[in-house]
Amino acid sequence: MKKLSTLILILFVAFQMTSCGSDKKEEEKKEKKSDAAFVLSEAKNKIEWTAYKFTEKTPVGGQFRKVNITGGGEGNTVKEAIDNAEFSIPISSVFTKNTDRDYKIKKYFFGIMNDPELLSGKFMIENDSVGHVHLTMNGVTNKLPFKYSIEGKKFSMNTKMDVLAWNAQSSIDSLNAICNDLHKGLDGVSKLWSEVGINATTTFK
Repeated sequence: MKKLSTLILILFVAFQMTSCGSDKKEEEKKEKKSDAAFVLSEAKNKIEWTAYKFTEKTPVGGQFRKVNITGGGEGNTVKEAIDNAEFSIPISSVFTKNTDRDYKIKKYFFGIMNDPELLSGKFMIENDSVGHVHLTMNGVTNKLPFKYSIEGKKFSMNTKMDVLAWNAQSSIDSLNAICNDLHKGLDGVSKLWSEVGINATTTFK
């Protein structure tokens, strides 16, 4: 009976210590909450892209439904919050409103890259209308210029990238092969362009 009482006491103390540890972690999380006026990780971020197929260059739209802020992203102005912000985008968040197309893009385009799971980058603001992203894809990092505007709490940017600059010819060939008939235009030629348009918006709270 004495051994049972001792065991119960030990378990009770252990539970209390664990509970205190959890409370402390929650308090630390609250303390770490930023005092900055603009916090990118708390904003509504939307990234849309436009690819092109057929010789006629017909657009096919899609988006990434998730972006993670991995560094920076805070400031007293919108520009400060964007400048030097680091991010990663899970390839699993590709969305085109067509599940079959989503699967093929993930598997046959991004899936054969050196890093098939993530895109990552860092924003650099140059002046009041121009900036660039150090974008890493397929194990290659390149500078991607963009134009941007700020209206109130909303940051909007647009750019065009040629995925060949990220050594993605193999990815284009792979996706075009699996979608050969779907990429045939009026001339009967199967074509997937290397150019991709990107439009992104961030709306801060």
